[in-house]
Amino acid sequence: MTDTPVKGRWTAQWKELFSEVVTSGLCTGCAGCVVACPHDVLAYKDTEGVYRPFHLEEELGPDNCIHGEKGCTSCTRACPRFRTWESEIDNHLFGRTRLPDEMDGVSKDIILARATDTEVHEKGQDGGLVSAILLWALDHGYIDAALVSYLEGDGTSWKAIPGVATTREQILASAGSRYTYSANTMAYAEAVAGGAEKLALVGMSCQSSVPPVLSLRKAGKPARRFALNIGLLCSKTFDDAIFEELFEAKYGLKKQDMVKMNIKGVFQIWMRNGDYHEVPLKECHAWTREGCKLCPDFAAEHADISTGGIGAFNDWTLTVIRTDLGREIIVKMLQDGTIQGRPGDDDPGAIALLRKLSIVSRRRWPDTAVPDPKVGVPPRKPKAAPAPG
Repeated sequence: MTDTPVKGRWTAQWKELFSEVVTSGLCTGCAGCVVACPHDVLAYKDTEGVYRPFHLEEELGPDNCIHGEKGCTSCTRACPRFRTWESEIDNHLFGRTRLPDEMDGVSKDIILARATDTEVHEKGQDGGLVSAILLWALDHGYIDAALVSYLEGDGTSWKAIPGVATTREQILASAGSRYTYSANTMAYAEAVAGGAEKLALVGMSCQSSVPPVLSLRKAGKPARRFALNIGLLCSKTFDDAIFEELFEAKYGLKKQDMVKMNIKGVFQIWMRNGDYHEVPLKECHAWTREGCKLCPDFAAEHADISTGGIGAFNDWTLTVIRTDLGREIIVKMLQDGTIQGRPGDDDPGAIALLRKLSIVSRRRWPDTAVPDPKVGVPPRKPKAAPAPG
């Protein structure tokens, strides 16, 4: 595989993306290519365990594009897993690549934070920080819409779908974790059709690399509309089939009766009747979404602000501040009392877990791909020999 430099003539198109990313196992399903396609010839499938883009035109078959043959390169420019991506985005955002020991990416500060608004705190996950950021950014003119996920229909299907939030009610309706996958970038067209110009993206780690790569590689009009990038710490997501095939089949837990879920070392499930259940994570691995199996980014390393509910405090969000914009927003929110903060060192276990899970994710990246994501990853410790006898 050869690298395509940012400087110089970029020639790679759908043909290369299809072979090098979409069908190689590197595709995370972030849908950046679909959003960037200026000819509307890419679509996205998120059913039957498939979360990948596909080509709509039949003229040259599924693995080639007539527009690409004529010089269109938008899809490869928009892909945050195409060729040399991590170091390119690092240099674009931070002016340098991450150091070998920066397993969780380049950052300015790591703090614990939570919303002070009672409703936001209660409806949000792990302190309601993401909802608080969106509400504040909307009120202060940083954004006019957010690309988020909702639960389909009345919520009892637990199928996560992309959507747009422009009001307090919509932002709070989108709060909470799903653990199944929603390509929130796919709400871009709806937001633009509604007149939005300044978008926030709330997305899994893989999706949070889309806005900077769009900007870096000059992948068309979408690049200029992403104004705020909030990344969610993410080890993996699960295929929708896990509800029927594991939770209901083995434990009798029907998805229509679930009201909340979380992962804290186990898969936690709260039921409508007040019951609480824990499912061992090792039992869930068989339903890991294909797009997560080679993803090296646990820490949403290219977001403005990366957030996650890991550590000892269930109502505080571990908050990794990465960019000047991220710091500006968090500082202003702390100053006006919209959020509370405390040093990340108050929960050293959370920071240690952030590093550990980042290493675990980086080890997934295949040796056959570009080496950047595995730079500095420590070798696995040898397993202890079994005791004699």
